[in-house]
Amino acid sequence: MLQRNPAPSRSMSPRRLRLRVRGVVQGVGFRPFAFGLARRYGLSGFVLNDSEGVLIEIEGGAVEEFRVALRAEAPVLARIDAVEVEERPLGHDADFVIAESRGGKAATRIGADAATCPECLRELRDPKSRFFGYAFVNCTHCGPRYTITRALPYDRAQTSMAGFAMCSACAADYRNPENRRFHAEPVACPACGPRLSHQIEDIAAALLDGKIVALKGIGGFHLMCDAQNADAIAELRRRKARDEKPFAVMVADIEAARRFADPSAAEEDLLSSAARPVVLVDERGKLPAGLAPGLSRVGIMLAYAPVHHLLFDELVRRSPATPVALVATSANPGGEPLAATNEDAERRLATIADLIVTHDRDILVRADDSVMQVVAGAPAFLRRARGFVPEPVDLGSDGPSVIALGADLKNTVCLTRGREAFVSQHVGGLDNAETLRFERETVDHLCRILAIRPDYAACDLHPDFRSVRLAEDLGLPLVRVQHHVAHVAAVAAEHRLEGALLGLALDGHGYGADGGVWGGELLTLDGCRWRRPGHLATLPLAGGDRAAREPWRMGVGALVTAGRGDLAREAFAGVPEAARLVAMLEGGMRVAETSSLGRLFDAAAAIAGTRMIQTFEGQAAMEFEAVAREVEADTAGYRIEKGVVDFRPLLVRIAEQGLNGTAASSFFHATLIAGLAEWTLAAARTEGLDRVVLSGGCLANRRLAEGLRARLSAAGIETWLPQAVPAGDGGLSLGQAAFARHVVANDRTQVEEP
Repeated sequence: MLQRNPAPSRSMSPRRLRLRVRGVVQGVGFRPFAFGLARRYGLSGFVLNDSEGVLIEIEGGAVEEFRVALRAEAPVLARIDAVEVEERPLGHDADFVIAESRGGKAATRIGADAATCPECLRELRDPKSRFFGYAFVNCTHCGPRYTITRALPYDRAQTSMAGFAMCSACAADYRNPENRRFHAEPVACPACGPRLSHQIEDIAAALLDGKIVALKGIGGFHLMCDAQNADAIAELRRRKARDEKPFAVMVADIEAARRFADPSAAEEDLLSSAARPVVLVDERGKLPAGLAPGLSRVGIMLAYAPVHHLLFDELVRRSPATPVALVATSANPGGEPLAATNEDAERRLATIADLIVTHDRDILVRADDSVMQVVAGAPAFLRRARGFVPEPVDLGSDGPSVIALGADLKNTVCLTRGREAFVSQHVGGLDNAETLRFERETVDHLCRILAIRPDYAACDLHPDFRSVRLAEDLGLPLVRVQHHVAHVAAVAAEHRLEGALLGLALDGHGYGADGGVWGGELLTLDGCRWRRPGHLATLPLAGGDRAAREPWRMGVGALVTAGRGDLAREAFAGVPEAARLVAMLEGGMRVAETSSLGRLFDAAAAIAGTRMIQTFEGQAAMEFEAVAREVEADTAGYRIEKGVVDFRPLLVRIAEQGLNGTAASSFFHATLIAGLAEWTLAAARTEGLDRVVLSGGCLANRRLAEGLRARLSAAGIETWLPQAVPAGDGGLSLGQAAFARHVVANDRTQVEEP
């Protein structure tokens, strides 16, 4: 319950203030909140939504009390960035009213979608409520926001609820300042709102019968099946052509999550947050191995939409003695983007799902589930989407508007406005026409909802990236940003780090400034100036792109270039092509080389016998990390010379000693962390820098991220990890945009005019 401030003194002289409130203040119940405060303090005036946020004018003797309470008691989903105050002449209003919204060029923003709040959940289950069993119940504290909004200001006419006329009961709630649905734009009930295409009972029956269900939710469709039915999981994998990549699991609540997994307190907080992301947690062996083959953690999320809660309630009613868990994976066949429209689902999911459940509330902006983990005690993104987008990253200062097109893997788009950087939801891999179309949709929607025509575009250096071609087609002055510089710049931008710093960029691959394949880089960065004082020793990419899919090739190349072709023949005796590749490399065959840490992980995993062929990106490294334990590092496992760190001695020792499984992984991780930390500290001393940012897709490896941070911090180095966006390519667009703004401000020779 809110604590009431003391009533104002009648002797206070009346004043009138205009308050301009900026931040996430539309669609979160801010106008009714301000209305209630004004009534509490006996003030007159008005509140309205406009293109810049919320505008309030208050008049009376307790305007200062109102100002204090406005920040202290703001609605749970609101985020106030600033309250600008202006004294105004007395207007002698008779009352305080909610006025009509005003349009204009948008300078405000809409909030992210939020999980069903406790009050709506209670109504959903209350037979006396008119919202009993209604799969679209919501209020100002919860429900869809970004995914149903076409444009700002956030009013019903600008959402996909525009076509649903409110019944008299909903209209009364909407107009009642004391109701929590006061000006809740998606408000609806069974009499006037959207409807599901199937009964909850039919959906539950199909799942219990081992069927696969495509269920339309908040940001798109899920493919669902019984997470305890190994046959159903195998069939879903077959139909979706997803052999081994892990599936996420949805459960009803935190108690259910504890039955199937072992979340820490920080992970439980993240699971229970209004965003309801998928969170990687230690599994308890209660679910089939086919859910996350070879991994020690499983992705868990709690039910977040009313339809999910109704479904779990029905499943529990039918089988009260059995804990319930459902596979809930994105409905995106063949690497295409998430299905979001009813027609799209019928066309693309008919060969996968036995039952397709739609509804008639359109999803205007598709958004996958966000995926997170806890690293060094703080939340970290693996995929940033529903529940967090479009929350901006504060860059700390104003600058030109830049649209950054990201990478071709794990693509996101970033648009800056003033001091804010808006990173889009996860788009995906730009290797098919559907995802390319989705990226263009995302660019158009960001520009429209923020009412921005960018001044500049930014993209990767890679000449063949599809994202680069889109950036070139925009017809804007263009800044090309080296891949790993963008990784470092993203972390510097989110933490608002100014001045020179050292960056450690560790990933799978990126186009280097010399045209080579980089991926394990020490970089200095100061605004738009950067250098590469160090890198990992290069390894041969035998077979080119095939080497990323076939880790045994990296293992062979590493051992042969270390002068141990004999070990390569022995370690890969079971691979038919290995002996021939060894002979070719020993004979001087010329191949491309890479400094990638991701490929070093592949080599180690292959030499240890963990994974010879990958069915999805990062599989070998993920499985290798899953079995690692704490052991002592071996400083003889690496060499540092002239800025280059060479871990081939570590791979040779693993092969010589015949290490595999936990022994190999533990030894590799411990020595890798020790070597990378020593290398980074030496560079920091040489460069005279005491700040290091860690970035790149390899930082998804929690053991690596925490180990590096701990060692560098213990040595007195300020160490920064990615938190606002993913460490991998999902955060690249933020770094591109931030770097491009520095270029425009300081070195326009790097800008290509259209």
